Amino acid sequence: MNAFFLLVMAIAVSMLLIPLACRLAPRLGMIDMPDPRKVHALPVPRVGGWGIVLGCVTPLLLLFPFDPLLQSFVGGALVLFLFGMWDDAREIGHWPKFVGQFIAVALVVYHGDLYVTRLPFIEPTTLDPALGRPFTMVALVGVINAINHSDGLDGLAGGESLLSLVAMAVLGYLVKSGLAVGIALTTIGGTLGFLRYNTHPARVFMGDAGSQVLGFTLGFLAVYLTQVASTAVSAALPLLLLGLPLADIVAVLFQRIRGGMSWFRATRNHVHHRLLDLGFSHFQTVVLIYSLQAALVTAGVLLRYESDLIVSATYFLAVGALFVVLVAGERSGWRLRSPAAVSAGAARSEPLHWLASPGPRQLVLGVITAAIAAFMLGAAVWVGEVPMDFGIVASLLAALMLVPLLRGRATQSLPVRAAVYATVAFSAYLLTRYPGPGGAQALTLVTVLVVLVAVLLALYIRFMASRQFGATPTDFLMVFGVLALIAFGSIDVRTMETVQFVSYVITLFYACEVVLGGIGSRWHPLHWGTFCALLIAGLRSLPWT
Repeated sequence: MNAFFLLVMAIAVSMLLIPLACRLAPRLGMIDMPDPRKVHALPVPRVGGWGIVLGCVTPLLLLFPFDPLLQSFVGGALVLFLFGMWDDAREIGHWPKFVGQFIAVALVVYHGDLYVTRLPFIEPTTLDPALGRPFTMVALVGVINAINHSDGLDGLAGGESLLSLVAMAVLGYLVKSGLAVGIALTTIGGTLGFLRYNTHPARVFMGDAGSQVLGFTLGFLAVYLTQVASTAVSAALPLLLLGLPLADIVAVLFQRIRGGMSWFRATRNHVHHRLLDLGFSHFQTVVLIYSLQAALVTAGVLLRYESDLIVSATYFLAVGALFVVLVAGERSGWRLRSPAAVSAGAARSEPLHWLASPGPRQLVLGVITAAIAAFMLGAAVWVGEVPMDFGIVASLLAALMLVPLLRGRATQSLPVRAAVYATVAFSAYLLTRYPGPGGAQALTLVTVLVVLVAVLLALYIRFMASRQFGATPTDFLMVFGVLALIAFGSIDVRTMETVQFVSYVITLFYACEVVLGGIGSRWHPLHWGTFCALLIAGLRSLPWT
């Protein structure tokens, strides 16, 4: 099964499951109430972990051989998911959570037989299993709690984890580890589906059910990549791959111990709290942390074969500089003096009167809609081949769309909305992977069409939108993804093809967001264009066509 299909399946499961879980959250008591330590002012459902975990686990169970190592990963993830749900509903405290965490990591260490044998600076000496196994259990529990405690702002833990997962997926690809790539991509998909609802102001939190499994997954992959998949990489590489959450949890524990407080008492001394106290807005704080995390994980990929000393020095210099700056700012009483809340919705100038009038707005929206529909239909008709697995999924999506379309309820239908986004992604992949007649010349026309959409989209958002569209931290993650592909362009001759695919998807996803947000008609051409594209793709995948 190809990587793209894994990613899309995970995103779809996550995006479809979270709204359903939100309806159950009040009955289950999974609501995060505001308090002085938190930054949200309204109750928020804590069920985002359902989408992250089941979005990750479902494709793995369906498409991968269920060997002992995968059994241990899935079993450990589900144990943490259940304990996390218990805590999200009942606030069970740290000791029962530790029980769940040690059960989960014991499955990996003793049933999956995955544990640390290589430590930085002591090679070629290897750890005896009697030391390596308990060390791995403690280390994995530490990573789980590091990610759990970083979940303090909208999108923060999910975004930090996503950046680490991208780097781990790249490393898994480089060492030809299908398991590492599969786990990383499905977790990326589950997290992307969650971030769709978690951008500030968040409509849902991941809760312990999500943050613990993310930490478990990152720890599992860090051990597997450096201890099993490739023993040529630096043993210190997990420092860079896991990045800022590790340094943050160590600094927090140090401050609690120095202050004579309980190790487990929740406090406002994480990096994100300290940046907020220095006057940074929510948006600025998240993007600053994302930026440092992105730098660390990128260094992890680029320095993977360097010595333990170079890898460790890079990590400690980066995080050391961060904490030096934080302490200096706190002790000097420095505060950011920018206008309050330079955030996702930075102020924009008033729209030109004639551009804001209904006529131009509807014209631009109509052209964007037609371009998206043409992109999907053109892909379904023109591509040289539609693989059977794509055709099956396309047929299922078309069937799911048919009833809401005929009943005139497509506008409110979540499956229809998900089908639109899935069809854009399918179309972009098929266009770049299976080009039809004309090859590069035809793809140039497709690129021109997407550039036209991007220009009209910028014009609409800048001058015509009835509601303000601002940059969000999730947009930063998208940009980082494209830049990472370009930076790692030497990895594979088809990387630029991937960049083209990602550029198409990002542009058209934003275009779909704008168009779907303004649909008021029962018979909107974007819905029917999507349905026809899916139907054609399904028919073209048949062996006799």
